[in-house]
Amino acid sequence: MSKKHPIISVTGSSGAGTTTVKATFDQIFRREGISAVSIEGDAFHRYNRADMKAELESRKAAGDETFSHFSYDANELGELESIFRTYGETGSGRTRHYIHDEKEAERHGTPPGHFTDWKPFADGSDLLFYEGLHGAVKNDEVNLSALADLKIGVVPVINLEWIQKIHRDKASRGYTTEAVTDTILRRMHAYVHCICPQFVETDVNFQRVPVVDTSDPFIARWIPTADESLVVIRFKNPRGIDFPYLTSMIQNSWMSRANSIVIPGGKMDLAMQLIFTPMVQRLVHESKRA
Repeated sequence: MSKKHPIISVTGSSGAGTTTVKATFDQIFRREGISAVSIEGDAFHRYNRADMKAELESRKAAGDETFSHFSYDANELGELESIFRTYGETGSGRTRHYIHDEKEAERHGTPPGHFTDWKPFADGSDLLFYEGLHGAVKNDEVNLSALADLKIGVVPVINLEWIQKIHRDKASRGYTTEAVTDTILRRMHAYVHCICPQFVETDVNFQRVPVVDTSDPFIARWIPTADESLVVIRFKNPRGIDFPYLTSMIQNSWMSRANSIVIPGGKMDLAMQLIFTPMVQRLVHESKRA
């Protein structure tokens, strides 16, 4: 953690909704006049698309059916840790982009399935913002959790997470339901052992819970809307959280435990604005004092 150069890390699995959370933070940064540099978890995959396919086939031939992008060793977590540490110490670093589709390829001038070149961060940023799969990993090799000043988990109930992933990958990446299902099955081992343990480390977790039937996510024709959901917000350390203020500002919300509040799904953006604006202001204020 760094007083002078703070880091915010948003962590969730594929289809969890971390991109939506990033959009809310972008609003906060614009409104508060905060200069943030952003990095994407996909930038730290170890393999491009063709090499990942070859590695999957090699692992499968060797009897490993569990290797996936969720796995620690499919990602350059040491590089990510180094960038977190360097930014915290100096306010500098570098990043790149993984190109998913033709639209991104046109924007970056790099073919789909490949990485752009590494580029340095812009000078003079107020904070670093990470969004991806592994932003709060703590294992025998790396401890990203210790380097981030604010860690946020995005964890829909599992069936909803799968529905969101299936619909996203079919709509924006051209995959079939069967292909996405195969990916989900292959990732389950790493989901349990690499993704879930991070949510013990996060400071605030957002879990969207649908109030409509999602029994079979593989045949769901649409994603449950925000108005068809509740969101459980859990604070790792509730000290200093003004729960009466939050419940008064967010209509139809209530406390479910001493460290948790439940809100209507449509109020998630409002809740994040209310919770994180003062946290971000505090981080930036303390960094400027330092």
